[in-house]
Amino acid sequence: MMTATTYTVGNFKGGVGKTKIVTMLAFDNAVVNNKKTLVIDIDPQANASQILARTVDLDHIDKTIVDGINEGDLSVCITPIMENLDLIACDTSFRSFSNYVITNFEDEKDQIMVLENLLQPIKENYDSIFIDVPPTISAYSDNAMAASDYSIIAFQTQEESLDGISKYIGYQKFMINNYDIDLEVISIIACMLEPDDDLDKDVLSDAINLYGSAVSNNIVNFQKRLKRYSREGISLKKYRNGNYDQWDYRAHETFIKILAELESRRKVFEE
Repeated sequence: MMTATTYTVGNFKGGVGKTKIVTMLAFDNAVVNNKKTLVIDIDPQANASQILARTVDLDHIDKTIVDGINEGDLSVCITPIMENLDLIACDTSFRSFSNYVITNFEDEKDQIMVLENLLQPIKENYDSIFIDVPPTISAYSDNAMAASDYSIIAFQTQEESLDGISKYIGYQKFMINNYDIDLEVISIIACMLEPDDDLDKDVLSDAINLYGSAVSNNIVNFQKRLKRYSREGISLKKYRNGNYDQWDYRAHETFIKILAELESRRKVFEE
């Protein structure tokens, strides 16, 4: 029986590649590693939902996480994307989540456990769950942290993004201490780096000095193909001879390595 390992990809600085990491890791986990994978989009901007819908030319998603919360059952809002990959989508109506939480639950611990409690019954259907969150300290991030086993922190090599890592780790510690949740930072991933940019290299080096081996060895460099996936959906073209399209594969290769790294780090944590 499966019980999914749940990862939230976060940073309190926006535009650092969180959605890119969520959608690419989930796609490759499902397609390359053949693992049952679920993406939960709890960002009302719904970028992850849009990218995965474009990936399979899906024009309309019938039910979102709002329906699942209203019915007290997330299984009603699961959208199959492709073999091994499902989505719980989001849209702008989810902006009212904070009000819902405060109105329906008096106890603070109950307020942060809404997503975790709804997730429990469907965890056994998946190997991995990836949660995409908005870059804010809010009911979204609180619920994502409480529902996750591990956090992956995305950052771009800019000073504000580096500050976002320390704020995120500090807030995660606050959540662990105040609400007794079990959560570890499993990886800090540099995303969309310009490999020839000296400033990018300097900020990456600062991150490694600050956070050591928590910073992933696998760096997501800027590639036009990755940028295109945001607009057109993700592709990994395979030819009849079994070989992948080289440009697609190059865009996916780092994420495939990150998945292997996550798996080996997870084993160390669990031992």
